[in-house]
Amino acid sequence: MVKVREKVKQIADKPAHESDKNDSKMYFMALGGLEHVGQNMYVYKYRGKYLIVDCGMGFLEEEIGAGDVQYCDTTWLEKHKKDVVGFVMTHGHEDHIGALKFIWPKFRKPIYCTRFPAEILRRTFAGLEMDFNPKKDIIEFDHHGARLDLAPFTVETFHVSHSVPEAQMLIISTPAGKVLHTGDWTFNDDNPIEDPTDFARLREIGSDPKLLACVCDSTSASRQTVQTTEVQVRDTLTEIMKKAPGRVFVTGYSRSLARMKMFAQAAYSAGRIPAIKERSNQNPVPYVGLPEFREIGIDYGYVGKDELYIHNDIKDLPAEKQAIFLTGSQGEKFAMLTRLCAGQVKELKLMPTDTVVFSAIIIPGREQDVSTLYNKLARMGIKTYTIFDTDHLHASGHAGRPEFERFYDIVHPQVSIPMHGDYINEMLNGKMAMERGGAKHMMVVHNGEMIALKDGEAPYVCETIETSFVVMEGETERSADDQVYKNRRKIASNGAVFVTLPVDKRGFLKGTPEVSSVGIFESDDTGFMKRQIQIEVTKAIDGLTKTERKDRNNLTRAVQVASNKVVRASLGADKKPQYSVHFIQK
Repeated sequence: MVKVREKVKQIADKPAHESDKNDSKMYFMALGGLEHVGQNMYVYKYRGKYLIVDCGMGFLEEEIGAGDVQYCDTTWLEKHKKDVVGFVMTHGHEDHIGALKFIWPKFRKPIYCTRFPAEILRRTFAGLEMDFNPKKDIIEFDHHGARLDLAPFTVETFHVSHSVPEAQMLIISTPAGKVLHTGDWTFNDDNPIEDPTDFARLREIGSDPKLLACVCDSTSASRQTVQTTEVQVRDTLTEIMKKAPGRVFVTGYSRSLARMKMFAQAAYSAGRIPAIKERSNQNPVPYVGLPEFREIGIDYGYVGKDELYIHNDIKDLPAEKQAIFLTGSQGEKFAMLTRLCAGQVKELKLMPTDTVVFSAIIIPGREQDVSTLYNKLARMGIKTYTIFDTDHLHASGHAGRPEFERFYDIVHPQVSIPMHGDYINEMLNGKMAMERGGAKHMMVVHNGEMIALKDGEAPYVCETIETSFVVMEGETERSADDQVYKNRRKIASNGAVFVTLPVDKRGFLKGTPEVSSVGIFESDDTGFMKRQIQIEVTKAIDGLTKTERKDRNNLTRAVQVASNKVVRASLGADKKPQYSVHFIQK
């Protein structure tokens, strides 16, 4: 009887949406993508089924001290993986599709996307030699718009302008109502490689009184100026290339095929031949980068076959005839521009007569790396152009205030759920949705907070899921609060002391402790701190009783206390180094 009562209580304590398959509400939650830029992963739920929208990488936090990539922790969602109906991708940027290579194998559900992100994923997964069937596991839909039946969800897609081809807005429908999920968007009506936003469909859904909610990108909501177009960027690049005395290097995002096309047109207008800088190592690598995006652009007709060469084809032309597009706008460690500044590219060297153009904004978190590049180029005597000194050098893929005002003059949701942006931009987005879009409710929530939605009813947070991120280091997954990272952060800020104790089985010292450090006394030429730690550690251990010294935990604590006494006396009371104690049995 006791067991039965406990089981009934456990079910009764569950939220209704976890236990009632007939629940009439629709639910939205972000595992990542709220209150920050990147790491987009959103979950919709209805009657016990889950739809995942986007699955992106995050920008690594420098204070972690290691790791290659960062993405959402899906521990909670994995408990429901049998009820996941699939992944729907809004577009092909890394912060929306880049984590699939790590997360998809845990679910093995269909991936729905247009041909551009599909090709990126096929090449990425092939390079990783995954157990993946590209014909079965990726389901392509028309980039002009499509309807997907992912019961109990119906998903309609339609085209929207962005800085990468084939971006889609989603209309996610259930009997509980319709939600407009924007993905990343802007209103760049002068798009040089594809049709503009499908305003006709946007107006239809925007004026639908049954539009329950709008989950909307907030990245650049605080920008006050009207959006720069790609054609304006082309004209700016043309003028720079006409004035430049030697080669012109333009660095931008490798997936921005529109920017590549504008770069090529600018080069021809200035009497130059455009090319991308291919990799130094021509052997195939399991990575989709600038050369691959050029190939994809040519295959899909976004860039002409003879419109954009590779550098090896034009390297013998006079310097004033060369225009070279390359990676490195964010100061990435292995990007071509970073390596050029470090003199690590044998076949190509920067010259004082060169010009370098940064045709990109600085992604939050990359400021220091980009500043380092600016300064290196300045010291080399190379002329640079950046968004800080030149107008119309970059066309953003994200809407600013003028575009938001236009958007909410069209779209009138019952509920505004701002996403993808820092908190202040999410607030500005939600405020405009209420003031201009007539939204009755604004839900600015945190990652992990599940919102209950139903037509005509007030939304509310019904549950909070613990969320975090995972850092992939080589082939090892580590959580954000992994002790390894905690130790690295501590060592980075406070240093470390390593003590080796020669002891017998009774815990008595059988020699002088060996002491070394990182970030504490390497520069101590006199050896004073090292000798003082040896003296204090010896005194502390000799002061232990026979019973105490048998437990090595007591020996370790004695070492830490004794070492702290010396370190803090020399370096200040705030210094708290990491201590590592090793034992040698004598």
